[in-house]
Amino acid sequence: MKTNFKVVGFDADDTLWVNETFFRENEKKFCELLSDFSTSDETMKELYATEMNNLEEYGYGTKGFVLSMIETALKISGNTVPQSIIERIIELGKSQINQKVELIDGIEDVLNYLHQKGYKLIIATKGDLLDQERKLKKSNLEHFFHHVEVMSNKQPDDYKKLLLHLDILPEDFLMIGNSYKSDIEPLLELGAYGIHVPFHILWEHEKTTEKEEHPNWLKIQNISAIKNIL
Repeated sequence: MKTNFKVVGFDADDTLWVNETFFRENEKKFCELLSDFSTSDETMKELYATEMNNLEEYGYGTKGFVLSMIETALKISGNTVPQSIIERIIELGKSQINQKVELIDGIEDVLNYLHQKGYKLIIATKGDLLDQERKLKKSNLEHFFHHVEVMSNKQPDDYKKLLLHLDILPEDFLMIGNSYKSDIEPLLELGAYGIHVPFHILWEHEKTTEKEEHPNWLKIQNISAIKNIL
């Protein structure tokens, strides 16, 4: 794969810092809160369906997740869920928002390496703007990045707008992220490049079939391997 890129983009959640782990922990706690009304499997199935129905209105992030949990609790309980459980769900969301940022092992070293080599680095991530800005500030990684783009979605047209804003051609852009569906596949359609670094937990919505044969992307198992590629 070529290495002479004008801009290298990074996803944020589960690429720069741990994210999905906290969702999984709170999903488990949520199922326990509703154990008098439903089994864990049934609760999770209903929660996921509710999240998918709400994506267009709420987008991605913790706030939408909390609202979907409350809606799910009302559905499963037939609107009889106690106020105390609703309050506990809200507390779960606030706790997740205020969670200490845990960096992915090796990411700071990689960013410093790429910065020293003269690459222009950006963040291109989905999620709630305020939440992502808060996590970036807590991470102490902000100084590495020339630009931060919090996107409502990651479809080819969304990346087209980003590349236009950056004033670069697709072949001059490399995206690094943990989701093949969101961080790699849309950019392959545009003629850009991608490095897929899977995280050990992946949200069901991000699962897809990878295109094994394509010259513009590769998969690595550890973010530190980027130093051997670029």
